[in-house]
Amino acid sequence: MTLRQDQHDARLLIVGPPGAGKGTQAARLSATYGIPDISTGDIFRANIKKETPLGVQVKAIIDSGDYVSDELTNALVKSRLEEEDAREGFLLDGYPRTPEQVSYLDELLASKGQALDAVVQLVADQDAVVARLRKRAIEQGRTDDTEEAIRHRQEVYARETMPLIAVYRDRGLLVEVDGLGDMDVVAERIADALAARGITADESGATTALDAPPVESA
Repeated sequence: MTLRQDQHDARLLIVGPPGAGKGTQAARLSATYGIPDISTGDIFRANIKKETPLGVQVKAIIDSGDYVSDELTNALVKSRLEEEDAREGFLLDGYPRTPEQVSYLDELLASKGQALDAVVQLVADQDAVVARLRKRAIEQGRTDDTEEAIRHRQEVYARETMPLIAVYRDRGLLVEVDGLGDMDVVAERIADALAARGITADESGATTALDAPPVESA
């Protein structure tokens, strides 16, 4: 497929609570739209394995039990987005997580004359997600994964992501999708919601997304 000058591969984010099937849908989005699925966890592990200078720093921080700073996380994401497969499109999973990271991503993309196309939010009833995760924990014999622990993770997710979701909603980028149900049905919901925004994929996996003007960071 030949893209017009105002078209490119999709630049997306995906967010969703633990147990909403975000990992599964991220992999499907990557395959469907022909863009790399980029998670901070994968970036950390890859750099640690390759023993890059950034990876050495990350390993030391993780081994000490500390959190990886925004500055270091930003540097790792920047490096990954500069790789060939991500230059025209990508799906970010687990980044940005803080307002500072949102601003950094804005500035990074704007420096290339780029901007995000959409933020996919998987929405799921908390009680339904807790029941799903609790059932899985029992089946797998994870006795420490109690309902209280599961609900705590859900609350942490909500607390951390709510400000970010509000930012992207205000920008008109948020695409809310019901994340519960058969994974094929959820994938179809996501595809339909993105198509409504002009983001589509042909049979080869090539993506069409209309260019949006770069967003100035808040």
